[in-house]
Amino acid sequence: MSEYQYFEFRAIDRPLTQTEMAALRARSSRAQITPTSFINEYTWGNFKGKPDEWMEKYFDAFLHFTNWGTHILKLRLPAEVLDPKIARKYCVGKSAYVSKRPGAGIISFVAEETEPDWGLDEQYPEGLDSFIPLRTELARGDLRALYLGWLLCAQNRELDEEEPEPPVPPGLGKLSPPLATLVEFLEISPHLLLVAAESSSPLKESKLRPDEVLSWVSSLPVTDKDRLLADAVMNGGQAVSAALLKRFLSRRGSRPPAESGAPRTVGELLAAADANYEERVRVQKERLAQEEAARARTKEIAREKYLERLVGREEGVWAEVEALVAKRQPDKYQRAIEVLIDLRDLEARTKDGDFQTRIEELWNRHIRKAAFIERLRKAGLVDWDKAQDKGFF
Repeated sequence: MSEYQYFEFRAIDRPLTQTEMAALRARSSRAQITPTSFINEYTWGNFKGKPDEWMEKYFDAFLHFTNWGTHILKLRLPAEVLDPKIARKYCVGKSAYVSKRPGAGIISFVAEETEPDWGLDEQYPEGLDSFIPLRTELARGDLRALYLGWLLCAQNRELDEEEPEPPVPPGLGKLSPPLATLVEFLEISPHLLLVAAESSSPLKESKLRPDEVLSWVSSLPVTDKDRLLADAVMNGGQAVSAALLKRFLSRRGSRPPAESGAPRTVGELLAAADANYEERVRVQKERLAQEEAARARTKEIAREKYLERLVGREEGVWAEVEALVAKRQPDKYQRAIEVLIDLRDLEARTKDGDFQTRIEELWNRHIRKAAFIERLRKAGLVDWDKAQDKGFF
């Protein structure tokens, strides 16, 4: 199987200029380049650019994955939208970190040892579209993506076990689709996430009401409105929209606050996750054992009913065995063995009959049918020592 690599960059806050697109084209003749994106796939060769440099110069989001297990996601946010200092409380290791750039911060999520997957291009057909909403969530003050980055660092043993966790954002127990995709992409342990969510309160809905937003906009000083409109014309609307939304939510007091309870340590979370895993394994084994016991009981009851129907018909069943053996065919031999087992079990149930004597006689009558005799022997239907003592063999 050949190697596979996927690279995708996305410009969100402003489109690329023709000069910038030409500079990118000089780096790759095969890539798909538009005013808002750069996409390239490799089954041989490698990417010639530097993702962090491109993020600083051109793009706001970057996605990279390979079929041997490397998964990387980068999101660039203006400092007025997400303070890099806040991000650094969560992104503190090799698996999640923040690179400060002029007026912005680049958040990187890195999973280098995920399970190899030869069908990743089919698993993430939408590429960055699956992850870009995370940027909007962060801009609105939702810090769950950052906490997941911290959890990944803890999972990968990059943090001291005595290190306390950062403030726990609400809503970890019910992730948005982009956050759920991030958990899957980074292969964050569901047991660790479940334990972490125990300290996370439910996320409150905070839908924007047009009349409320209009009232707030009307209250802004004229100089602020002029500056914001000019910024939107010069630099595009996405960054301005995110900054305004953050400002509105802050004024409204509806930004989801992080939990302020006593923080747990990395070691406590990992131990609790291990315990959660072991308990779920125990419950799963217990459930499977109960299901298996129920199936066995159902089968046993069906077997009892079947044997009941054979009572009084023993001679006819023995005749059926003789007819099957006489055909000298492997499938008929096998069917004869199954019928003989029924006769054996029937005698054990009724305590009435001479099964062993009749089976020894059957053995002796058909001693030249080697294939049938071998099946009898393997089925354990004859007491070999007793039959020899009687001189049958």
